[in-house]
Amino acid sequence: MSPAANEILWVVSRATGVAATVLLTVVFILGVMLSGRRRPTGTQTTVITGLHRNLALGLTVFLTAHVITAVVETYVDIGWVSALVPFTSAYEPVWVSLGAIAFDLLIAVTMTSLLRHRVPDMWWQRIHALAYVLWPAAIVHGIALGTGSGWVLRAISITCLAAGIGAVIYRLVAHQPDKTRRHQIREQPWR
Repeated sequence: MSPAANEILWVVSRATGVAATVLLTVVFILGVMLSGRRRPTGTQTTVITGLHRNLALGLTVFLTAHVITAVVETYVDIGWVSALVPFTSAYEPVWVSLGAIAFDLLIAVTMTSLLRHRVPDMWWQRIHALAYVLWPAAIVHGIALGTGSGWVLRAISITCLAAGIGAVIYRLVAHQPDKTRRHQIREQPWR
């Protein structure tokens, strides 16, 4: 492969990785919003669900391009097996493995979502909950392997990390509006 073609693949690999990281974070945050105690209601749920699904589709396109270009470019040796099977890469085995784990989990989440009408709801929820492993694995992969001279790649990953953690914290501490009202009613004296 010519050096110019290899350099183009390297840039495309990094660009699609960054795009996939940002999309994954947005999809993750939307998923957290949809599953939390303070869920949107009515039309908001429909819009957020549609956005979550469509951005997830875009994510799979960018992530697939990222994996293909990372394997094809020759600056580092990441084989097809290493892209799918954790701890088989000779190059940065831990960090590449986190990417492989995230990719494998995303395949599982995506496939069960596409087959949701055929998968029992309990299993769909359990597999979809793997996003809480998938997302941080992908973020750490991006932070650790955000190569090049630019701090921008790592900064984007760190910003995504902060946004995702913020969404999870919000989900854990937010109370359903009617829960507060029920508590207020329960505390009123009976007449």
